[in-house]
Amino acid sequence: MATPKIAGIGVFSGVAPATTAKSTGKPHPQGIIVNSGRSSTSSRVLMGACVGVIGPLLRTVPINRATIPIGAAAVDLLSRLRPEPHGIEREQIQMDGFKMEMVRPAGGSRALRHGAVLYMHGGGFAVGGLQSHRAIVAGVARRTGLPVLNVEYRQLPGRSITSAIEDCVLAYRWLLRHGADPARIVFAGDSAGGYLTFATALRSREIGLPLPAALVGLSPLLDLDYRAKQGYVNVSRDAYIPLAGLEAVVRLGAESEGPLDPALSPVNADLAGLPPVLLIAAEDELLRYDCELMAHRLSAAGVPNTLELWRGQVHAFMSILPSMPESRSVLGRVAKFVRVALEPAQRARTA
Repeated sequence: MATPKIAGIGVFSGVAPATTAKSTGKPHPQGIIVNSGRSSTSSRVLMGACVGVIGPLLRTVPINRATIPIGAAAVDLLSRLRPEPHGIEREQIQMDGFKMEMVRPAGGSRALRHGAVLYMHGGGFAVGGLQSHRAIVAGVARRTGLPVLNVEYRQLPGRSITSAIEDCVLAYRWLLRHGADPARIVFAGDSAGGYLTFATALRSREIGLPLPAALVGLSPLLDLDYRAKQGYVNVSRDAYIPLAGLEAVVRLGAESEGPLDPALSPVNADLAGLPPVLLIAAEDELLRYDCELMAHRLSAAGVPNTLELWRGQVHAFMSILPSMPESRSVLGRVAKFVRVALEPAQRARTA
């Protein structure tokens, strides 16, 4: 099956066949291999750290109510060691029970009517926040020229996955109340934040809010059914995400009161009518499964979508090290996608 393309994204040089993946009887589009050449030095270092340190640690330490706060504290500490991004202005926003941060290009307009990105960070619904993802949010803001609202939604173990969705919907309502035009808003997120990108759009539509102009998922989790991934070839190839870790997160966040509701997984939703979608994942990561399944179902629903697969990279590489060459390239491609998605609203404003 040919991978659908979005105008302005196009066909890439260096395209190579993707690794054949085991599916559950559903045809999976293979996606576009973007970087078939040699990985950068920083990318190879990151891969080595994930394979040699982070992966063994995540496979050894159980994920539960006792260990999550320790992991969250460790991620927060490491985030504070990262230099603050340059070329941006930041504004803290306190909501009822959670925080947000508006990140704008330095000297940029404070008005939201020209457009905005709603960004939802990754971290397994359990770790990370404004500090850990400020660098990638700043990269998106600088490249798009738009303000980016980074949401520090409430997380496990104190809150469920559905609670995180509701916080992100409130963030979207905040943008709309402050003058943002939904036709000039893009939802984006990495990993668990990629799940929230789609879940927030679907929940917003369900309660009568307008859909945004586009959706961007970076190594997104889109199918909470960890059992469906058993036997998938990338279970053994992923550099650091263990299937058991995904299972633990889903059990805590979505199965604590009974069996998993399939309706919680965006891949199982009525996808017809969603705006254009850009999906980007590592070629050998576990969540490639989710991206391929979502791309297939989006295409079946008539939703324009593009799936890019990056060779030699790890899950959510663009948010872990936004400064490495491959990550900068991803952010440039995201910015181009955003510009194309917002063009109809821009033309309407100038007509």
